Amino acid sequence: MADAPTGKVTFVGAGPGAADLLTFRAARAIAEADVVIWAASLVQAEVLDHAREGARILDSATMALEDVVAVYRQAHAEGLRVARVHSGDPALWGGTQEQLDRCAEIGLETEVVPGVSAFSAVAAIAQRELTVPEVAQSVVLTRLGGGKTPMPAGEEVREFARHGTTMAVFLSAARSGQLVRELLEGGYPTGTPVLVAYRATWPDELVVRCTIDTLEETVKQHRLWKHTLFLVGPALDAHGTRSHLYHPGHFHGFRRADPEARRALRERGATP
Repeated sequence: MADAPTGKVTFVGAGPGAADLLTFRAARAIAEADVVIWAASLVQAEVLDHAREGARILDSATMALEDVVAVYRQAHAEGLRVARVHSGDPALWGGTQEQLDRCAEIGLETEVVPGVSAFSAVAAIAQRELTVPEVAQSVVLTRLGGGKTPMPAGEEVREFARHGTTMAVFLSAARSGQLVRELLEGGYPTGTPVLVAYRATWPDELVVRCTIDTLEETVKQHRLWKHTLFLVGPALDAHGTRSHLYHPGHFHGFRRADPEARRALRERGATP
């Protein structure tokens, strides 16, 4: 009969960097941990203020997966609580799934605490909604192919660009020329607005507005090659549209619709 699981690993989304973007749940997981493994180059050191005195602190930058798993095995053997602190949200490019799988093999209890992703942090800094009515109602989160991790067939930037909606492109600053080519090949006009964000929410953050036509020039001017996110799409400078949700002709369980406004929406082909 297998041993009962002991110990616990909590995968904590620390957000894009700023320590005050931690959730209450994330801060509590760090405070309760016997061991904190954190991405020091991607998360501000202030997040460690939540760690208890005497907690073992490890920088994941110096650790291979095998080193991390060794800590998990120790946690299982000794009944320790581990906070594995990742930047952004653990669901995106965090290398968390392979760790969750190893924890399951070991017999460790696990928990995942979501975090603020860089794309939503950049949108907040720029004060832009990424899903503007009648302009863009989808957001594509992706990265360029050709890097350390191969892209599955059909997931090239040029393929997603054919939708013409909002795109958040991660991990691609070092190949800005390729990014521009694929965006244009996918059908975006050269004047499509772009937000280039370096180390969003850090003290040295840089958020620059440009267009696809000037994207490569902007990246080279500021010497950006890592820690950079691109938001692309017409929603970034759209104005004058209105959400049907707050239109007087829209009704739901808490509000009756104005008959004339509802009729006007129907004439436009909308479903009030």
